[in-house]
Amino acid sequence: MIIVFSGTPGTGKTTVSKEFAKKKRWKYVDVNGVIDDNELIEKYDSARDTFVVNEKKLSKILVDMIKKSKNLIIDSHMAHYIPKKYVDIVFVTKCDLRMLKKRLEYRKYKPKKVRENMDAEIFDICLNEAIELKHKVIILDTTHDNVKKLLKVIQDAIGKNKR
Repeated sequence: MIIVFSGTPGTGKTTVSKEFAKKKRWKYVDVNGVIDDNELIEKYDSARDTFVVNEKKLSKILVDMIKKSKNLIIDSHMAHYIPKKYVDIVFVTKCDLRMLKKRLEYRKYKPKKVRENMDAEIFDICLNEAIELKHKVIILDTTHDNVKKLLKVIQDAIGKNKR
């Protein structure tokens, strides 16, 4: 199975996806590492305080990884861009806005970057894009649910969605 964890930065996707990969002994792919390893950053957008990534090259690299793998967990707020035919399920993490703000401030995000990510969460950007791309989407609310409970939700969803 190929499983994607997407969601606004700070919503818990990395915590949950790493723990699930560890529990299942599946390969975990941090897309940020793929971007760094393959030098996919095209420029720095100072107005948005973010790096601009070559998404086409990233998608090709991820698809190549998927073709060579059996059980794979892919973690990134951009991972839902992988074409539907290569992905079994997209889990989109969400959380309460107050909690998200605390998490982003703890990471030392600048106020403008916190606002941008809060807006992304308010407007469900990752969720809506995953749905528009016709993925099988399951929402994980990380606000109050502990990782153990979320892992059970993930396992149950996978059991119901085996090809």
